[in-house]
Amino acid sequence: MARVPQDQTDVPFMKMHGLGNDFIVIDRRHRDVPVTAALARALGDRRRGLGFDQLATIDPCDGADARLTFWNSDGSPSGACGNATRCIARHLMDEGRDAVTLRTDRGDLTARDAGDGLTSVNMGAPVLDWRSVPLARDVDLDHLPLDGDPVATGMGNPHCTFFVDNVEAVDLDEIGPRVEHDPLYPERTNVQLAQLTGPDHFRVRVWERGAGVTLASGSSSCAVAVAAARRGLTARRVCIDLDGGTLWIDWREDGVWMTGPTAHVADGLIRADWIAGQS
Repeated sequence: MARVPQDQTDVPFMKMHGLGNDFIVIDRRHRDVPVTAALARALGDRRRGLGFDQLATIDPCDGADARLTFWNSDGSPSGACGNATRCIARHLMDEGRDAVTLRTDRGDLTARDAGDGLTSVNMGAPVLDWRSVPLARDVDLDHLPLDGDPVATGMGNPHCTFFVDNVEAVDLDEIGPRVEHDPLYPERTNVQLAQLTGPDHFRVRVWERGAGVTLASGSSSCAVAVAAARRGLTARRVCIDLDGGTLWIDWREDGVWMTGPTAHVADGLIRADWIAGQS
């Protein structure tokens, strides 16, 4: 079906979440709906808009089942969003596919049905070069020169992982924004607090750049798994308990696979006159 141009009609959207990490999704495969930073920021306001951690759009794509683009709730771009990718993959597979390939700024990501209501996505190989994370200068990624001895990892977004004795004893609302804006991370960073609770098992809390504290984060969970394996704390397959639920991460030769549940909560319409007032 050919796409039709944006007009003055209301815009359909879907509300989805992965473990409480919530998204507004706009399907643009058949209709051109321009999304700006200002519109993403307005929609992300939980009191005056719809509210979300990330906004995602679905576009047609040659060579893949769809092209995904992500924005944070502050209107800034997000290079990757693992939970949103899983949610959208599930939506597309429900249209009659067994597996899908989704093009993102992270690259082409493969997703498949994992059974028992779970969806898996390959988030690609971790970025382990300081220039590409990116960091501001050449440092030891496994032992950053920051208080708390964190680890840097790139998973489409920059990540900074702190291994702590008790995630509940650390003030995430204080450390999150401080580290997010540290000069070592020129594009800001996601921040994870990770507590080893058993063999290959973590309790994790997350601060996402541009969104704040989130109940879950897929790319952050992948970053924790990679950082833990590099530190020798775990094997490459781990279970991660987040504020919103559990993800399973498996760092394989072909990339970092993430598996977990998804939820398609509701469908609705964004009023065209409201959108016009946000530009």
